[in-house]
Amino acid sequence: MKKINNWLLSGLLFLMVSTVFSQGKITGTITDGNGSLPGANVAIKGTKTAATADFDGKFSINATTSGELVISFIGYNAKTVVFSVSNGGTTNLGTIVLESDSNQLEEIVVIGKGVVDLAKERKTPIAVSTIRASEIQTKIGTMDITQTMVNTPSVYVAGQAGGFGDSRVTVRGFQQDNTAFLLNGQPINGMEDGKVYWSNWSGMGDIANAIQIQRGLGSSKLAISSVGGTVNFVTKATDMKEGGFLSSGFANDDYYKTTIAYNTGISKSGWGASFMISHWQGDGYNQGTRGEGQSYFLSVGYKANDKHNFNFLITGAPQAHDQNFSKRISDYLGFGRKYNNNYGYLNGQYVSERTNFYHKPVANFNWDYKINDKVDLSTVVYASWGRGGGTGNYGGSANKKYKSELNPYTGTTQTTYIDFDQIYANNQALAGGAGQSSNSYLIRSSMNNHEWYGVVSNLKTNITENLSLNLGLDLRTYKGTHYRQVADFVGLNNFTDVRRLRGENHQTQGSNVSQVVNQSLPPEPWNAFFQTIPQNQIIDYDYSETISYGGAFGQLEYSNDNFSAFFQGSVSNQNHQRFDRYDYLPQFEESEKVNNIGYNAKGGASYKVADNHSFYVNAGYYNRQPYHDNIYLNFTNEVNPLTSNEKILGFEAGYNFKSKNFNASLNAYRTSWKDRVASTSRTVTIAAGETIGSTTLAFGDLVYKSNLGVEQLHSGLELDFTYKILSSLDVRGFASVGNWEYKGNSITRETDDNQNLLSETLVDVDGGKVGDAAQTTWGLGAKYEFIKGFSIDADWRNYDKLYSNVGAVKNNLELPSYDLVDAGISYKLLVGKFKSNSVVFRVNINNVFDEVYLSELSSNIKVTDNISTSNASLGTYQSNNRVYKGIADGNQGYFGLGRTWNFSVRYNF
Repeated sequence: MKKINNWLLSGLLFLMVSTVFSQGKITGTITDGNGSLPGANVAIKGTKTAATADFDGKFSINATTSGELVISFIGYNAKTVVFSVSNGGTTNLGTIVLESDSNQLEEIVVIGKGVVDLAKERKTPIAVSTIRASEIQTKIGTMDITQTMVNTPSVYVAGQAGGFGDSRVTVRGFQQDNTAFLLNGQPINGMEDGKVYWSNWSGMGDIANAIQIQRGLGSSKLAISSVGGTVNFVTKATDMKEGGFLSSGFANDDYYKTTIAYNTGISKSGWGASFMISHWQGDGYNQGTRGEGQSYFLSVGYKANDKHNFNFLITGAPQAHDQNFSKRISDYLGFGRKYNNNYGYLNGQYVSERTNFYHKPVANFNWDYKINDKVDLSTVVYASWGRGGGTGNYGGSANKKYKSELNPYTGTTQTTYIDFDQIYANNQALAGGAGQSSNSYLIRSSMNNHEWYGVVSNLKTNITENLSLNLGLDLRTYKGTHYRQVADFVGLNNFTDVRRLRGENHQTQGSNVSQVVNQSLPPEPWNAFFQTIPQNQIIDYDYSETISYGGAFGQLEYSNDNFSAFFQGSVSNQNHQRFDRYDYLPQFEESEKVNNIGYNAKGGASYKVADNHSFYVNAGYYNRQPYHDNIYLNFTNEVNPLTSNEKILGFEAGYNFKSKNFNASLNAYRTSWKDRVASTSRTVTIAAGETIGSTTLAFGDLVYKSNLGVEQLHSGLELDFTYKILSSLDVRGFASVGNWEYKGNSITRETDDNQNLLSETLVDVDGGKVGDAAQTTWGLGAKYEFIKGFSIDADWRNYDKLYSNVGAVKNNLELPSYDLVDAGISYKLLVGKFKSNSVVFRVNINNVFDEVYLSELSSNIKVTDNISTSNASLGTYQSNNRVYKGIADGNQGYFGLGRTWNFSVRYNF
């Protein structure tokens, strides 16, 4: 027995010694061809042995036998390297170069991983499209960031003819106040009305790492309403490596833009910074739509250790742009598709009556905390400060003077451009240059200032290998202030503003109160941000509101190799109060407080049949609070008794196919939306004398229309695919067929530009078509690379079943269908010894064939309607041959942009 034990001991010692002497060390350096990749993961295939590259990309790992190393890094293709062990020695694999993977999604999120709700973070699928930075930079040109979304199913972009930044996005037929927009996990829809003004985000094309459009229920865990969908903007953060770029761009209508960006890379101590600044200006495609602005971005990051990652960023896009409002088709046919009557000349100098100007810095601080291997905490604290507004006329309508010209199309003389010389002379002729509403005209600014602070925090726990739980908070506080001030007296020395104060029960009381104003501030974004008009210089209105919001959310998801399921729920409370300092006696300026509780719940499951096929179903219910602007009646402190929480019920199902060269998705959806409050606006461009209710309107007046208690039902199918036919040829396509209708009855309310009620009626809207977006769209695109670095691409889109944007009506007007083709050429020239050093040239031509089309209408006149509502003997539009492509030429709207072009050159270093 003793001898056996000795043999066993000797064998064990021999084995241990053999193992020690046969163990070797594998070393190497990991780069991307330009610089090191610190933090890259190195693992021995088939084992749990792994290591991490240091700051210089160097790694060292022990191995006992020959085998394969799997080397990976976020945003790059994993690489497998064969190695052999040298007994007791070191095997140096040298420099290992990883190639960037443009198809990966992970590389776009470097901060806020727990609060940026990307589809890939949740394994249960949704209907989603992702647009990456390279495509954004290629396609955007001089357009709004919204233009990058046009090749997406069920997405329609309108309003581009209004001016720089005036576009609007609808998703599955729902306007953008009913689609959730997030910036690095931070909600950016307006707290008062849910709207997003893209002029405030003109720098997004330079700072976005990706845009992800989640149609329908989406993957957001927040207590927000994604009726149409959720659009996530993920910005750049502090980059890992040093570098930057310089770019310049030129385009039609004297547009040019210059941009410079630089990032320091992450130092050995964990600090880094990135910044970007740009300037742009142009005359605009339509007449009188000049614009100018800047954008800036600063990001400072600090990686304290493997557990804590911090990033602070601030970005903004101060801008001013003149605007074009909708007009009658007959005006465009007479004076050209670029016609705009919102401007004129004073002493030979251009003057616009309608200018949008704004500066909205947004700051957020992200903290990612890896508590342990199973628990992560992500938090973003954010703030935004908006200052600016829009200009327009103020004073008696009769005091606004126009030039008169012959309309070649109608053969009649009509008012056209604003005659500022005549207005100035009339104002100067007043005694002492003192004006008032009845005898003068000036340009006012409607100011919309706000302060917004919030925090979103999400705790993720991997309960088991297959089960994860998310819990979080969404807290916000908002204060908005609205008033009017004089932008240009147009020759006046002062102006007397008259008001009558309201008292108890919102009734006017006492005699008129007047004040004389003699100060003005020009419509400039930087000036508006740092300077405010004194209280005694405010005209027309002065009110504010506070909105507090608190939400809690949670999500539970189970997943294995073939099956996943989730349930998400949230609850929120909104508190509203309005303060009116202009129209109310001091003791009555505070409104009643209004509290509304809302909630949502959604769940779904998916099943992977094989490596290539998967199916999913999702369902969700939202009980959403009404927006602030719908709670108080006609911009008074009177609470609207007709508003209630809106009810949204959604179902969706889909099929996904994925292979090496071909990917496709087919989605079906049905969304019911009840008790909704919809607000739209239209410009009444008519001869003086039209009457709504008992009020007679003047030429160019604005009329706002609201529909209360509306129900909508949206259903449809969506298809999108990508196919890599050759290594040098990519093809993509999409199709969406929808049926979006109103149900039942609605209450229609119209108010004028000064918020006075004009009319209120009960309307049967059952079966009426939802407007402002094409319900059927088709698209096909391709990119072909002739030689390395030189490529051409083109996209074709067809839009059909597009109806007027007139809110809820039974017999809506259908616009003619149209096709658009966009094309571009890119050339990338490598310079220097690094792959990242390059010069990229890009040419875009949009609407290549100069298609003439109506992109949107804001009226519902039929060809069988009378030209004159007061004189039927003049006949109908049809009998007078006043029809354009089947549409009565009295309808108001916009023609789409004709052929446009832009050229850019970018130096990456």
